[in-house]
Amino acid sequence: MYQLAVLGSPTQEQIDHLERLVSDAIQLFGLRLRHEVSWEIRPANFSPEQQKSAAAVYYGSPNAPIANIDHLLRNSIPILPVVSDPGQVSIEIPNQLRSFNCLAYNQGGAGRVATALLECVGLLPRQRRVFVSYRRTEAREAALQLFDAFSSRIFDVFLDTHGIAPAEDFQAMLWHRLCDSDVLVMLDTPGYFDSRWTSAEFGRALAKGISVLRVGWPDSTPSVRTATASRAELLPVEVDKATGKLADGAVERICHQLETVRSESQAVRTVNLVSNIRNAVESIGGQVVGIGPNKAVYIKLPDGRNLIAYPTVGVPTSSTLHDAATYSPDTPAAVIYDHVGLHPNWLSHLDWLGSQIRTARWVKAAEAGWQFADWETQ
Repeated sequence: MYQLAVLGSPTQEQIDHLERLVSDAIQLFGLRLRHEVSWEIRPANFSPEQQKSAAAVYYGSPNAPIANIDHLLRNSIPILPVVSDPGQVSIEIPNQLRSFNCLAYNQGGAGRVATALLECVGLLPRQRRVFVSYRRTEAREAALQLFDAFSSRIFDVFLDTHGIAPAEDFQAMLWHRLCDSDVLVMLDTPGYFDSRWTSAEFGRALAKGISVLRVGWPDSTPSVRTATASRAELLPVEVDKATGKLADGAVERICHQLETVRSESQAVRTVNLVSNIRNAVESIGGQVVGIGPNKAVYIKLPDGRNLIAYPTVGVPTSSTLHDAATYSPDTPAAVIYDHVGLHPNWLSHLDWLGSQIRTARWVKAAEAGWQFADWETQ
């Protein structure tokens, strides 16, 4: 269903590390490397099939082979250029790829390359969103520090002091942004669960299936509520008692772990949504007949009609509807999303947009069976 290639001049260590990370990430989607996802290493001619999602990563060096990147660019195949250092673009990257934003291997390593490659092929969303949950009285400086660190790694970071415009309904917008986040980063200070709001943020993240990365303060005893959270424990020397800031090494470690937790979160939420779609279809006598590229779910309705459903994690947008219509121009398409927690104004916007565009339709996950049962008359 997906085709990936490694081009340029990667070292064997880079290939092995990338392969392991990609393999682990796609397994969470129920996919296997060299089975549902092809994996080509330094092919002289990477020629993916038009009906399949494809992408390549190009490891640059002064004499790296160019292979057939001109052909790939003409066919709009995403190519991810990787350099050893940001200052080496003009030396390591061929002219054809210099206009693209490059990843520096010394600023994220194989972990960032793996997630970026999966973003290019459509298994992970391009938007990289994280919600920082903390108590202002205990972790304000650390929260601001992580906000800067995550932002520099191309994450869209929600921090309560930065993410809501004046005159907005604060709580409604906060829950909306939480619903659109890949990971909740919980700064678990001693009084974290003493606050109604941080406790609610944590609980609602779990209710939405959003993964939690617990950053544990040295003097904080983990609550039993955090048993399923990923953990990044801080050592006493990594928290400056005078300023409240974290050591650079701790910040780097948290950032690396965030990449992994994000991939896992997206996979688990997508798989759960697909499972809900399957249950809804089977409850009305229909059948899920297969899974395809772009996370498409192929459905046969009880009357024999075909339908393609696209499960969408987070907050759907007009681009989501556009992509669904583009991916399946000859078959009715449905965009399945979880509406719980979304801002009322956004839900109204989606209703209006759905009434204007009929090539693809919105379907709330909780109403999927109900909507599919009367699909032919809509």
